[in-house]
Amino acid sequence: MKYLPAIAGGLLGLLFLMASVTFFLHMVPEQKFVEGSPVALFMGAFGPTGYMAVVKACELIGAILVLIPRTRNFGLLVLGPIIVNILAFGFLIDKSALNVLTFLVVLLALYLLWVGRKAFAGLLN
Repeated sequence: MKYLPAIAGGLLGLLFLMASVTFFLHMVPEQKFVEGSPVALFMGAFGPTGYMAVVKACELIGAILVLIPRTRNFGLLVLGPIIVNILAFGFLIDKSALNVLTFLVVLLALYLLWVGRKAFAGLLN
């Protein structure tokens, strides 16, 4: 049971690390979306502005912080808004984005928040 937070932190960190590294190294081909669809409009605003690069940089920083047990809670603070954005994208824009991997990320983050709840309690006072 004492190794479970380390495993969850490792998995969450590696998932976000993989997502950010593949973006920066252009390892995934650019996706084509149906012209005029909400997904195409959403991604059309993110691509040329460089906003997605900032999000991916935050993912990279958060992933590294979550991988290190001592900085895991700070990494969760960095990744939290990104996870909420992923869920909002899935629920509001593209329902196909809600897959097993999305829910795995959410469950891992919620578990790590629960394990570190005493450290986060000071934020609520």
